[in-house]
Amino acid sequence: MNFNKTLIRSSSVGYLMTEPVTKADKEAGILSKTAKSHLIEIYIREKYGRTKDVQTKQMRKGVEVEEEAIDLLGEFLGRKLGKNTERFTNDFITGHPDVLDLTEAGLKVWDVKSSYDLFTFLGNIPDKLNSQYYWQLQSYMWLTGATESCIAYCLLNTPFGIIEQEKNSLLYRMADVVTNESPKYLLEAAKLELNMMFDDIDQKERLLLFPVQRNDEDIELIKDKVLKARVFLESIEETHLNFNNGKGI
Repeated sequence: MNFNKTLIRSSSVGYLMTEPVTKADKEAGILSKTAKSHLIEIYIREKYGRTKDVQTKQMRKGVEVEEEAIDLLGEFLGRKLGKNTERFTNDFITGHPDVLDLTEAGLKVWDVKSSYDLFTFLGNIPDKLNSQYYWQLQSYMWLTGATESCIAYCLLNTPFGIIEQEKNSLLYRMADVVTNESPKYLLEAAKLELNMMFDDIDQKERLLLFPVQRNDEDIELIKDKVLKARVFLESIEETHLNFNNGKGI
């Protein structure tokens, strides 16, 4: 199989950009174990058409409230924003930014991340922006020509279906409770729902913005990593196809 034109998704670029553990590997420009592990998944997807079916309740919420998150961001900024429907591709990467915002200063890319609860949301405050998201935004700016971008962490009410699943799980875990009419269960269910609904919190307190400026030097680094990733994919296929040769079986 020819991997010379394999495109890396913007959401995956951060894996390629992780640094190896040893100084020698860094200086040699060797891909990290994290990068190689992710490239195995890409190899499986490209060659066999299989992908890991991973869906957590956090991921499900993010998908279900995405439009609401964009609306919340637009209300905060005081202008109408819409979901971008176009996928962008160049010779190295491909990506689908959440929002393309044409301002007086030029094109800006927004990516919304919906936090599962207040604890995970506010946990972002003491930290720098997740490096995976930094590289994702650099990729989006490269693809679209934008010079500015921003991650918007949003806190939105949890969809009804997820709350009901959580309540059912709660009932199952409470060994000393017989039905969902039990006062003890109702008390715990009310606490659970409070932790998943946020209408009582002011809008401006439910958004955390992490701006990222375009860095063309880092974009050049992405190109280099993609080229190395393609070489690695070719080597993995060769190793895979010849793995049992010469073992005297």
